[in-house]
Amino acid sequence: MDLLNVAAASVGSILMLFLLTKLIGNKQMSQLNLFDYINGITIGSIAAEMATSLENDFLKPLLAMSIYALATILSDLASNRWIGARRFLEGRSIILYDNGKLYRNHLKRARMDLSEFLTQCRTAGYYSLDSMQLIVMEANGRLSFLPKPDARPATPADFGKQPQPDAPQIPVVMDGKVLTGNLQESGKDLQWLNKQLSAQHYTTREVLLALCNPDNTLSVYKKETAHKHTDRFQ
Repeated sequence: MDLLNVAAASVGSILMLFLLTKLIGNKQMSQLNLFDYINGITIGSIAAEMATSLENDFLKPLLAMSIYALATILSDLASNRWIGARRFLEGRSIILYDNGKLYRNHLKRARMDLSEFLTQCRTAGYYSLDSMQLIVMEANGRLSFLPKPDARPATPADFGKQPQPDAPQIPVVMDGKVLTGNLQESGKDLQWLNKQLSAQHYTTREVLLALCNPDNTLSVYKKETAHKHTDRFQ
């Protein structure tokens, strides 16, 4: 009987966590502020306690989880509405390096030593501070880099050119199945698809993936049955 109670409580806690997560919203770890992070851990802990508890009173942990979720929602609403609340809950960005000046006091505020600072610069692909104009620690703890004009990658605008707008490839066949919705969204029909496949000597069943390109062509990847027995990246 106890095992059945644990199983039922586990299913209930999973469903509750799913519903609360949908209410709170999807965020990556880097997007969570400290308040959201603490609430997320607490809600998970309460759910785990609820799942393993043999008591029949599930209303108390459900109420506690709901209160923490409500607090997270209210903090997000406050952050979106008031800039003061956003700065208090999420923090502010900190300028660590600006036009040749490295601010030691700002590094201390960010709780980052010089070795970690240089490591993060190298991880981002910047090995010379002389090529940087501005380095900022954002509120989420990540560093943002602004290279000097002569150190950043060239863009078409630097050469006085205006490239044509590009568009993503749209999958129209996946694992031998035609995605009719995507096909219609791309402005094509089954007749066009079959004609393109026939021109490349494929049938729909032979296709693992087919992508509609912006230039009205079709990129086709056949279902391969052969296996690669070597790993060239070892």
